[in-house]
Order: sequence, then C-alpha cells, then structure tokens
Amino acid sequence: MTKILFVCHGNICRSPMAEFVLKDLVQKAGRAGEYEIASCATSREEIWNGVGNPVYPPARAELARHGVPCGDRQAVQLQRSDYDRYDLLIGMDEANIRNMLRILGSDPDHKVHKLLDYTGRGGDVADPWYSDRFDIAYRDIEEGCRALLARLESR
Repeated sequence: MTKILFVCHGNICRSPMAEFVLKDLVQKAGRAGEYEIASCATSREEIWNGVGNPVYPPARAELARHGVPCGDRQAVQLQRSDYDRYDLLIGMDEANIRNMLRILGSDPDHKVHKLLDYTGRGGDVADPWYSDRFDIAYRDIEEGCRALLARLESR
C-alpha cells in the first residue's frame, strides 16, 4: 500500500482538495485499496482546542462542481511521526515545503515533494484563501494528482 499525505498551510483548502481529488481518481481506476491518502496542515491556525475546522465551503463547492465527493474531515497538523508513517509527503508550495522540513527535521529518504513537481511545468499551487480562485487551485491540483498517479502507476 502506498501512503500519501498532502500538506498545505491550514488544511482547509488545497491539501484536502488534493486528498479528495486523488481519492476520487484512484477509486475510479479501481485501485482505492492500494492507497492510503490523507492531508494535514503545517500550522495550527485552523485547529481550536484540539478540534480542527472542516473543509472551507468554497473548496468543498469547487470539488462538488467537478463531481468529487468531499467527506467530513477536520484540519489536523503535521507531526514529526508522519514522516515514518507515509511514503510521500506532498506540499502545495515552497513555503509549505520549508515548514514541513522544519516540523519533520529532515528528509533523508527524499519523501517530501511539491505537487506540481510531478507535472512538466512545476511551480506552486496558489493559495485560494488569498486569491479566491478555487477554480485555478482545483485545475492545478487535478493536474498534479493525475501526474502523481501516473508516476506511481508506472513503477
């Protein structure tokens, strides 16, 4: 089983979108049993008294527009122990990668990557929290997830 953890700043927009997009892709490919897919945050900004906020409504709505089911989930923060639990830890932008490495301590097994590095163009998935462009974030996330899955399936 391949275990994948998507990471963004707050775990209410980009990383849960990536989690549900990839879950949908592997489900449609009949390979859901081969993957464990989750998401988390580098910050605690969306976690109050130990309880995380749900997926941000505009992110949930964008997933729905594309027919991607979005389950109930709450924001959680990345833990150092996640490095041993997951095969890949995938951030959305360069700031996420810096914060992931700070929390994880290091990346000796080269498990930490940016999502769009799996595409031919690379770059960052822009944070729709600031731009309100959930359509653009979805486009980038879907492209990255498709490229990631193609890479995993080709091994």
